[in-house]
Amino acid sequence: MALASGRAAEPTLAGVAFAESSFFPIPPDLLLIPMVLAERAKAWRFAIIATVSSVVGGLFGYFIGAFLFEQVARPVIEFYGNAHYFDAFADLYNQWGIWIVLFAGVTPFPYKVVTIASGATGLGLPVFIVTSIIARGGRFLIVTALLYWVGPPIRDFIEKRLGLVFTAFMVLLVGGFVLVRFVV
Repeated sequence: MALASGRAAEPTLAGVAFAESSFFPIPPDLLLIPMVLAERAKAWRFAIIATVSSVVGGLFGYFIGAFLFEQVARPVIEFYGNAHYFDAFADLYNQWGIWIVLFAGVTPFPYKVVTIASGATGLGLPVFIVTSIIARGGRFLIVTALLYWVGPPIRDFIEKRLGLVFTAFMVLLVGGFVLVRFVV
C-alpha cells in the first residue's frame, strides 16, 4: 500500500504493465488493486496507465516475435524438420487471432505468449492493436470499476476469482460463436 500511494506508483505501474505484456511474469493487477484502493480519486487514471502501458508492452512483444523469430526460433524448428507444423499453426493462429488475443488479454493466460506469437505468425498489426486495446482496457477498467464502486470488500473476489470468471465468459463466448459457425 505504501508503494501504491507513493510518488513512484504510476511509473512503476506503467513499467510492470509494459513488462508483463512482453516478458515479465507478474501481472500489473498486483499493483493496480492497492493503487485504486489507496487513491480512488485517481482510479480511472490508473486503469488508463495500465491499459496504455500494457498495449505498448504488447507491441514490444509483437516485435520480439516478428523480428527475433526468424533469427532464433525458425532455425531450431527447421533443424528438427518441423517448419511445416509452424506454418500450419501460423495459418490457424491468424484465422482465430482476434479471439486468441482477446482471450489472453482478459484472462490469466500469459498475455506475453500471445503478443510474441502474434508477431511470429504475422497477425495483422492493426488487428493486434485494436484487439489488445479492447481486451486489456476491458480487463483493467472492469477491475478498477469493481474496486471503485465496491471498494475493499471486492478485493478478495478480484484476486482469487475474477480470472476464472473472465475465462469462463470467454470460453462461453467463443464456444457460442463456434457453435453458430459449425452447427447452426
